[in-house]
Amino acid sequence: MKAVALTRYLPIDDPQSLLDVELAQPVPGEDDLLVRIEAVSVNPVDTKIRSPKPLVEAQPKVLGYDAAGTVVAVGAAVTGFQPGDRVYYAGDVTRSGSNAEYQLVDARLVGHAPRSIELADAAALPLTALTAWELLFQRMPFDSEDGGSGRSLLIIGGAGGVGSIAIQLARRAGFTVIATASRSETIAWCRSLGAQHLIDHRQPLRPQLQALGFAQVDVVLNLADTDRYWDAVGELLAPQGHVGLIVEPTGALRIGDPYKAKAIGIHWEMMFARPRFKTADQAEQGRILDRVATLIDAGALRGTRTVTLAPINAANLREAHRRLESGSTIGKLVLAGW
Repeated sequence: MKAVALTRYLPIDDPQSLLDVELAQPVPGEDDLLVRIEAVSVNPVDTKIRSPKPLVEAQPKVLGYDAAGTVVAVGAAVTGFQPGDRVYYAGDVTRSGSNAEYQLVDARLVGHAPRSIELADAAALPLTALTAWELLFQRMPFDSEDGGSGRSLLIIGGAGGVGSIAIQLARRAGFTVIATASRSETIAWCRSLGAQHLIDHRQPLRPQLQALGFAQVDVVLNLADTDRYWDAVGELLAPQGHVGLIVEPTGALRIGDPYKAKAIGIHWEMMFARPRFKTADQAEQGRILDRVATLIDAGALRGTRTVTLAPINAANLREAHRRLESGSTIGKLVLAGW
């Protein structure tokens, strides 16, 4: 089968950083689905894993942690799926990735793809939808239907992949959503997704929030830079508020006052925690994706694909990584077809 892989960890401008290869088609284990990949999307995790380091892989390593495709075969213990099903998933960072014509994935991590959208649109959703859903409605104590009623939520990095889904989920749950964006196109994108207020993350946050009438906020999702906004977020959050984080800090964070004084809840989200540590509730990810698909098909959520490159090959994946590393992408970048 065709695949895109690496053996050395190189800057993305190096043509050897991602390579077209031929690999054997895998055989499903008892809990696996074998999926024919039709579309993938690229996330920061791909670029972080691929980033330069003094390591050489003995065998080609396939990245890719967002996919949509068709089930080809099912393992002996699998229920709920059959060959021919359209599926989507983010998978498991400890297994071979989705940048291949065929991939094995634990069926518990998989959702049935939304019926109303193309598989290329479905491929843009899993990692970001799981991250936003788990953070808001499982790590934090908010109900997905009305948990935000009467509460304000600030999303730092609203136009990114996770932010683009978080805005929609938060609005649906009843939050008053304030998102940060710094360019006219990212401001327009966040507004189109439902953000009621926009502020510029390149400028001090407090004066902008005060100008909008917010002396404090109940919840902050810092999806951009944990270190940079840590002190500001601690000051902005209301007593007994909550902060959600997804970006590893570069240094130690002071978690005492004002966080301690206000009894602020600090919540880390790592979408790969369940599959990586084989938790007893891995199937929750499949259930979330099925719920998201239902919301997409009902028109309650919209897709976040903004750019499509075709076909799936090393040159286009290098370009996708290059664009993501530039920090200027909006929504999600998808690759489709072989």
